[in-house]
Amino acid sequence: MTESTSPSSSGLSERPIARVESEVGPLRTVLVHRPGNELRRLTPRNNDQLLFDSIPWVDRAQEEHDAFATVLRSRGVEVLLLADVLRSALEDPRAHAAGVHTAVDGRRLGAELADVLRSHLSGSTPAELAEVLMSGMTFEELPVSEGGSLVRRMHHPHDFAVDPLPNLLFTRDSSVWIGDRVAISSLAMPARKRETALVDLVYAYHPRFRGAVRAYGAHSAPVEGGDVLLLAPGVLAVGVGERTTPAGAESLARSVFADNLAHTVLAVPIAQDRATMHLDTVCTMVGPDAVVMYPLARDSLIAYTLTPDDEKGVRVGGPAPFLDAAAEAMGIDRLHVIDTGLDPVTAEREQWDDGNNTLALAPGVVIGYERNIETNERLEEAGIEVVRIAGSELGSGRGGPRCMSCPIARDTVPSNG
Repeated sequence: MTESTSPSSSGLSERPIARVESEVGPLRTVLVHRPGNELRRLTPRNNDQLLFDSIPWVDRAQEEHDAFATVLRSRGVEVLLLADVLRSALEDPRAHAAGVHTAVDGRRLGAELADVLRSHLSGSTPAELAEVLMSGMTFEELPVSEGGSLVRRMHHPHDFAVDPLPNLLFTRDSSVWIGDRVAISSLAMPARKRETALVDLVYAYHPRFRGAVRAYGAHSAPVEGGDVLLLAPGVLAVGVGERTTPAGAESLARSVFADNLAHTVLAVPIAQDRATMHLDTVCTMVGPDAVVMYPLARDSLIAYTLTPDDEKGVRVGGPAPFLDAAAEAMGIDRLHVIDTGLDPVTAEREQWDDGNNTLALAPGVVIGYERNIETNERLEEAGIEVVRIAGSELGSGRGGPRCMSCPIARDTVPSNG
């Protein structure tokens, strides 16, 4: 099964570049990544290091992702595939040179092998380079070189000279649009650090994004897109835990305040463990004033309120209960909460299976994994339309529909008035 290269997926349309002001405005354009050969690099020996809980059945994962993309297109969403836009960006010689630079780690390979790989990749096509950047390269696959290399001889042939990036599937984490600017994430885990270099190339050199202005940079303090929720225009919630640091949340707040992209940022501490790696594993927006939330977090989540300060840059208030702080910042009476599951065991199971990790197509319309039966029923009882997709293989890296999507453009949420 091959990736689509139709106009709807190539990224060459004439739609406006980007603007995202909420989590639930009608979705118009989204960046996703169809699973590729990078997932075929996963083995029982390396899956933990590469942040996967199990070895996915790649063909089935591709089928599930194709169905996900089909659902998006059927709802009028323009779907951009990361592999397509990366290849297009690498047509620019400057991007090609930058891509080679990101792939070659001289400190790891040594001078001799680094020169060999650099020369080899410099002569590669954009498609060939994109494949190496995404899927990696083993020492066995390195070009043959003259002379000896201790580095080559002391590594197993199947060790990685260029690491694969299986977590590219989760495009929400590596970049997030805030207003008309893109924040390039600073990813915390070693297995994911090179992902931001790839999306940086796309936003810098693809014709579609060449004019994109940055709201945050990958060399700043750690912030991951899965921790950033756009609660309302001008209001951000940022989870602080395993992946996003307090320094990252504060740095992002200073940036969005300086750019007039937000007036309030809520820093929300979350447990630093695998089950709650990002804020969007605990709650996601399903309407302008409604969230689906893991019940055990409802009464325990707190928030520090960050607002602009003319002298210090940032004023810090709180902590206060998250739901109260969010409602106040959003200018509403309260934030309606739809609990995940009907009992603690079901709630915990469905939270682990990304029941809270929904992607809003429009206010009151979300995509969720079909396996989270109780959560989906609770959402529908609350008047939310749930578009169910299969995710038995897609979820092996601990991510749901929101994790797998980076919205590029959303319409403004219609006013109730």
